[in-house]
Amino acid sequence: MLERLNQAMEHIESHLDGSVDVAELARIAATSEYHLRRMFSALAGMPLSEYVRRRRLTVAGAEVLARRESLLTIAVRYGYGSGESFARAFRAVHGVGPGQARRTGAALVSQPRLTFRLTVEGSSSMRYRVVDKPAFTVVGPRARVPLVHSGPNRAIVDFVRGIPPRTLEDLEKLSDQEPRGLVAVCDDLDPSRAEGTELDYYHGVVTSAAAPQGATALPVPAGTWAVFTASGPVPQAVQELWRDVFTEWFPSNPYRSRPGPEILRTRLSADGTEADAELWLPVEREGG
Repeated sequence: MLERLNQAMEHIESHLDGSVDVAELARIAATSEYHLRRMFSALAGMPLSEYVRRRRLTVAGAEVLARRESLLTIAVRYGYGSGESFARAFRAVHGVGPGQARRTGAALVSQPRLTFRLTVEGSSSMRYRVVDKPAFTVVGPRARVPLVHSGPNRAIVDFVRGIPPRTLEDLEKLSDQEPRGLVAVCDDLDPSRAEGTELDYYHGVVTSAAAPQGATALPVPAGTWAVFTASGPVPQAVQELWRDVFTEWFPSNPYRSRPGPEILRTRLSADGTEADAELWLPVEREGG
């Protein structure tokens, strides 16, 4: 997988002055567009589109400082329809406009080319199982919240605290299959997985029962799920599990992520500082 990702990175480099087609990158990486975006974001720590933009403006910055061509010629070469749009994008990355950079020889920001390598540590093994699951429904209150990569998600914390205890008790009675009990469900995430983008968050249960009147329901079709378990401090253990799945498990196993909700079941310690977590991710076999 990493070798194919590096071939996709080479393709990006050769098309910085043209169109970078994500569908073509996915073909080179021998995976789906959805999984490529997710893998790249987890491995690189930034969305694929952001990396392409930063690489383009890194190369464009070198040409601005070289003073061999006009700024408009450089802007057009790297896909900007006007000098103004190029200047805005240039300033967002480099902190200075292209005209000023050329006049003053200002120091610019460089986004290095990415190369993915596998580091073998062997310090721990990941606990997982693969489950073929019939269609089910997620039932529970829903909120639109921002994505947070590290630390507590205050929007989710405040939302869950506002759910009446009686509502949660009634929901738990509907739970009739794995993962049992109250679960946290994330759906409709932005493909970039960028910090601050929004997602639908459900606090509810997985059930085959019909949703009560007035309840929010998310139908989920039958499919294959990879189930991962971890234990540790809250929220670090869960966030690190999410990261490790995409940086370690997917590159080492013949599966890729597929669109669908992501389900997290946690059981907190008495003092609320530790948790046992079970993460359910929709997957499919590579080449399937």
